[in-house]
Amino acid sequence: MSAQSFNQSFSEIDVRTLASCLQASPEAVQLIDVREPQELAIARVDGFLNYPLSEYQQWAEPILTDLDPHKETLVMCHHGRRSAQMCMWLVEQGFTDVKNIAGGIDAYAKAVDPSVPLY
Repeated sequence: MSAQSFNQSFSEIDVRTLASCLQASPEAVQLIDVREPQELAIARVDGFLNYPLSEYQQWAEPILTDLDPHKETLVMCHHGRRSAQMCMWLVEQGFTDVKNIAGGIDAYAKAVDPSVPLY
């Protein structure tokens, strides 16, 4: 997966919308965190599946059968850039309802849950 500028074909949600979704019906969405394991050791939000971008070769094929391409899929990283890469890749693979979490876990910690460590 390469860094590039995207012709955005996915939408973004803010962290308050994410918090509402997690509270109301977490089972209704697929949650992906693309940060590295060492980042997850510092800060995490429960319920997210970890698909680190650096491990793309290991999960690129299984993710296509492990996840439902038609279920709402929310993607998080530290600030929103890596998750945008993942969103674009998911759309290219046929996922139909993909949303980037704007500001990532950093914004979540600041606006929603101050118990989540900043790094």
